Amino acid sequence: MSQANRKSSIPEATVPRLSQYLRKLQEIQSRDVTTISSRQLAKEVGTNPAQIRKDLSYFGEFGIRGVGYDVDRLISELKKCLGLWRSWNVIIIGAGKLGTALALYRGFQKQGFNLIGMFDADPGVVGRDRGAGPVMHVDGLEDFLKKNDVHIAIITTPAEPAQPLIDRVTRAGVPSVLNFAPIRATTVEPAILRQVDLSTELMILSFHLDK
Repeated sequence: MSQANRKSSIPEATVPRLSQYLRKLQEIQSRDVTTISSRQLAKEVGTNPAQIRKDLSYFGEFGIRGVGYDVDRLISELKKCLGLWRSWNVIIIGAGKLGTALALYRGFQKQGFNLIGMFDADPGVVGRDRGAGPVMHVDGLEDFLKKNDVHIAIITTPAEPAQPLIDRVTRAGVPSVLNFAPIRATTVEPAILRQVDLSTELMILSFHLDK
């Protein structure tokens, strides 16, 4: 089975759990733990051992019955599963507070996401360093994309300019977009679009808090 076909057969809910396992295993690795059972890992991430074994079974057999998982090897295998065996070039469009906070977050680099550019339309922001070097004007976006291999565009603009910007980056060949703007954006295949709707998440928390 090809990698593309194999990935298409994996339930969508499995992928976020794999990232949780990886982060927790990296934390466990920092504590000098060398082996871990599915039961121990399940306790660490708040799930059950059967779920972990099922999620990992889509990619192969990584554990040894009666022994558990070698932490170093499982981290390496999860990185391969998640495409983190290589690095990915990222740009941020929108150098406001959210975009700046993301640019200053150093955890991306540790996981192989290289922030290579940041864009904005505000002349008062352009030229300033917001964590990714001098902010570039959005008018030069297409020229930058022609000269650089960009894999992910993160949109942190207000709602109105977000969709046109997504159209621009996908037309220029950027294969995936992470949208933080408060709109239900669309994109043309084969580009991948993921939405992060912070206001909706806050409303969900409000619902559960209002007892």
